[in-house]
Amino acid sequence: MFILEYQLRGKESQFRAIDESIKTVQFVRNKCLRYWEDQKGIGQKDIYKYVTALRKEFSFVKDLNSTACQQACERTWTAILKFYTNCKKQIPGKKGYPKYSKRTRSVEFKKSGWKLNRNTKRITFTDGKNIGELKLIGSRDLFYFQQWQIQRVRIIRRVNNYFVQLILKLDPRDITPQLEPTKQCVAIDVGLKYFYADSNGETVECPKYYRKSEKRLNKLNRRKSKKFKKGQKQSKNYIKARKKYAKRHLKISRQREEFAKEKALRLIQSNDLVAYEDLKVKNLVRNKKLAKSINDVAWSLLRKWIEYFGLKYGRLTIAVPPHYTTSDCPSCGKRVKKSLSTRTHICDCGIPVLDRDYAGSLNILKKATSGHGGSWSDEILDLNAWGDSTSILIGSNTCQSKSDR
Repeated sequence: MFILEYQLRGKESQFRAIDESIKTVQFVRNKCLRYWEDQKGIGQKDIYKYVTALRKEFSFVKDLNSTACQQACERTWTAILKFYTNCKKQIPGKKGYPKYSKRTRSVEFKKSGWKLNRNTKRITFTDGKNIGELKLIGSRDLFYFQQWQIQRVRIIRRVNNYFVQLILKLDPRDITPQLEPTKQCVAIDVGLKYFYADSNGETVECPKYYRKSEKRLNKLNRRKSKKFKKGQKQSKNYIKARKKYAKRHLKISRQREEFAKEKALRLIQSNDLVAYEDLKVKNLVRNKKLAKSINDVAWSLLRKWIEYFGLKYGRLTIAVPPHYTTSDCPSCGKRVKKSLSTRTHICDCGIPVLDRDYAGSLNILKKATSGHGGSWSDEILDLNAWGDSTSILIGSNTCQSKSDR
């Protein structure tokens, strides 16, 4: 799937109609969940039938396009299936029991309920909610894909505006020219001191967008809290303060996303193979002392974009187990235990003193390039002969470190 996003321009009455559609989606989803809880042993077909009954019972549900109601039902069933799967796999801890939605922010249409005019760059929603015609604001051309390739249309409400996403049945590889082989490979070790350190000895500093904006965020949060009235209808001043606070968070998340996207694209374009750790970030953020810093550095975003660009440009990406990548010596393999405060790697095998993250990246590269049925070089890294070439064969392409050039 390929997603195109545009900002919507319209009247206040149209945006109120979008809000009403989103509320209806939330109503249908929560009703389906309650029906599943009350009726034991029901399946997806039973919930679909229940949605049909809701459309007959409530006029505001009937006004919403039928495919949007089906999609709300699918959201509920997806959450239920995830809960069942976690129970069957006996995942430790909470199993993800489906929860009632309180802050739904989108409504999704399938093949009906909308009409796209590619000449004037407008989209019209034709269901009973009376959203009408809206202008699409964006630089993407609407003529480089066929109309039938649009599988779904999603309206999203964010704090700063309303957006529409066109979800296309399109493989990014079909519209992207494949890159020429670079004959290079790299492994990255993510951390809190650096955003990542790679096996070529280069490091990228952490931008720390949240940390830099934390003082401003706290000030906006205090303003918002002062205007909050418990048990009463909130004033317009409170709503304005809440929006300012939310906009600041949105800006930080976008900065973080763009930074991760830029670095991932650079890694993919300059290397045939990119290796990284298969980190369970969800477990790592349980550490209360490091949770804020881990969330701010956004390791998961970097991995997501590396894997996406790897698929898009035909590059190989490998996630290796993170066990002992920091403590093992990249030269002799001896396990050297280190505390978090120890930032260097020292081993008695004669290897030069290395930065902790750099040594970790060399171990990641070693794991990623071993055990591939003889297609790799037997000697991956020879750190005792510092500066010797690192040669790795991928089919007919040879990956080399930057020190070889």
